[in-house]
Amino acid sequence: MSESSRDFGSVRQACVEGSRAAGAPARSLPKRLWYDFLHVFCRLLATLFMQVRVSGREFMPREGGVLVLSNHQSFYDPVLIGLACDRRLNFLARDGLFGFAPFRWLIQSLDAIPIDQQGSALAGLKETLRRLKRGEPVLIFPEGMRTFDGEVAPLKPGFCTLAKRAAVPLLPVAMEGAYEAWPRWRLLPGLCTIHIQFGDPISPETAAAYDERQLLEEVERRIRECHRQVRLSRDRSTCGWRARQEDEG
Repeated sequence: MSESSRDFGSVRQACVEGSRAAGAPARSLPKRLWYDFLHVFCRLLATLFMQVRVSGREFMPREGGVLVLSNHQSFYDPVLIGLACDRRLNFLARDGLFGFAPFRWLIQSLDAIPIDQQGSALAGLKETLRRLKRGEPVLIFPEGMRTFDGEVAPLKPGFCTLAKRAAVPLLPVAMEGAYEAWPRWRLLPGLCTIHIQFGDPISPETAAAYDERQLLEEVERRIRECHRQVRLSRDRSTCGWRARQEDEG
């Protein structure tokens, strides 16, 4: 059996296990309260100090699994997208991040899914499918890495198999401003106005009708459209602020 056949079989088995996990017990009360506390506290800080503005929250399905697909501008991104969602998000984290004890405690307390970037990552894929089948949203950055210039990079096709096997809505989202706040070449983060735009989700039926190339192109088109809208929104906001400053001056 070829390696690709074995991988496909593992993905199929992961879907079966994910379906069985749909009735898995809910998280413990302490974990739920901890996430809710951080969500409220960090959303307040982000609103006050980074002036985070969110549009399109109504596109997030109120229940059921959702694959949230976002552009990737900075290390801020998982936190910012999580704060923009009213539902609890699941995050993926490369396994190297679990090596630093304080950060390991934090991301484990938030039930982050470890991804082995040096191996097959099948264990992380299985756990992601379990949570999607359990009716939980999961955040993925399909560019695969942070942007070098603030623009949306071509998407990598790795998420397409997951999207088709999970059979959940695909929610496009884009942000603008996080790159200026914390570009990949800067060691420490800064503050900047952040705008986030959610787009119209792709239904499971529509995703199933596409082949991998078509699905990749459609998701990328929708993320780029969200990015175009959010950039225009941020530019208008900046121009309005400058006009008010000039009037006051």
